[in-house]
Amino acid sequence: MSTAFRKGYFWLFILLGVVLAISIQHLELLLNPQALFEALCSLGIWTVPVFLIAHILATMVGVPGTLLVIVGGAKFGLWWGSLWSLIGATGGAIAAFWVARYLLQNWFRDRFSKHRVYRNIDKVMDTHSFNCVLAVRFAPLSPFNLVNFLFGLTSVSVSAYALGTLVGIAPGTVAYTWIGLAGLEAIRGEGLWPLTLALGFLGLLSIVPIYLRNRSVNS
Repeated sequence: MSTAFRKGYFWLFILLGVVLAISIQHLELLLNPQALFEALCSLGIWTVPVFLIAHILATMVGVPGTLLVIVGGAKFGLWWGSLWSLIGATGGAIAAFWVARYLLQNWFRDRFSKHRVYRNIDKVMDTHSFNCVLAVRFAPLSPFNLVNFLFGLTSVSVSAYALGTLVGIAPGTVAYTWIGLAGLEAIRGEGLWPLTLALGFLGLLSIVPIYLRNRSVNS
């Protein structure tokens, strides 16, 4: 291993350590919707940059970002909340992807490259990478953070991964953002119908992949 490569590993581990320390320090905030909402409201012009950075860092180290998306809907509204969450989640997913690819892919290949399952997955990723990423991302209940790292271990290209992630998580991001906005309206006494519709939309998204899979099997 070259000196430059070892230095690259060293600085990457330092960066990950700092990011992890920051995430752990604010983990309680990321798990408390009321506190998170109040913290965002107190930031003034820094609200959007801090929201995006929090999204990227949390996703990068594997902290679930669903609560951030929901709070983003309450803070920014449906369209702006969806946009900022989509940018933050995609940026964090790409960062996690690169961490896995840079640190673990060579080791993983050396260890499992002879296994048929891994070879088959790698072959599919070479030929249908965008469709594979899109199919996995479209399911709003898929393990988002775990998938980020797993894709980094395959041969999928960064461009296909980034585009598939951006497009695939868009419906789920809108659904959770809508839940955040509708939940705030319900708390304010503006009615439960928007929240009911938002939950129904999320439920519909959850069964669409099952329907498409069953349809492809039966066709």
